Amino acid sequence: QVQLVESGGGWVQAGGSLRLSCAASGYSFSSYTMGWFRQAPGKEREFVAAISYVGGRTTYADAVKGRFTISRDNAKKTLYLQMNSLKSEDTALYYCGRRGGGSDWRKLVAYDYWGQGTQVTVSS
Repeated sequence: QVQLVESGGGWVQAGGSLRLSCAASGYSFSSYTMGWFRQAPGKEREFVAAISYVGGRTTYADAVKGRFTISRDNAKKTLYLQMNSLKSEDTALYYCGRRGGGSDWRKLVAYDYWGQGTQVTVSS
């Protein structure tokens, strides 16, 4: 079965960096676009970044552009999110998702499987 397992979250001071990982199994990882979303307490899950299945195309939310970098290693079946210059407003539960197809790859409905999330807390 499809499994996505995030790791790498933690506590960091504002201005610091973290690298999130998402290990995929149970499907052909290299055939699917992947994305990162986040959800802060009391807010809806929002788009952060996405990467095409061969990694040639990426897209970012305006709030993280220039600070976050999404990448993937298809041989290791792993998705990454390098987060630099972190701000307190980046505090959230971060999820990786597999795009099932169809809709805009920045939209929640386009993703059919999710991990359990990894918490990122940025202290100002």
